[in-house]
Amino acid sequence: MSRISTQVLDTSLGYPAYDLSVRLDVLTDDGSFLTLAEHSTDRDGRIPGFLPRGAVEARTYRLTFDTGGYFSSANRHHFYPWVEVVFRIFDAEQHHHVPLLLSPFGYSTYRGS
Repeated sequence: MSRISTQVLDTSLGYPAYDLSVRLDVLTDDGSFLTLAEHSTDRDGRIPGFLPRGAVEARTYRLTFDTGGYFSSANRHHFYPWVEVVFRIFDAEQHHHVPLLLSPFGYSTYRGS
């Protein structure tokens, strides 16, 4: 099963980040990005899949997290208005999980499972 998923955890609160908008783009042959999907995180901070089964290809993708919108909706000061994570898929048959650990003044990410 090939898919791209994410989870956002608000480490400053110790809870999943609910209702945070995330956009998935793919890098095109001309060097621009094309939007494929946009979803918001659920109560567990997850987006279980951006694309239908079989739609993931071996290409370069970008997830853009609307961190500014998330923090602003809770009237919380923040430093990063958005976070972009660019990653390359080599094996389109694998599941690619890209979590984001988030606080108002920092973030980290990694390839999850």
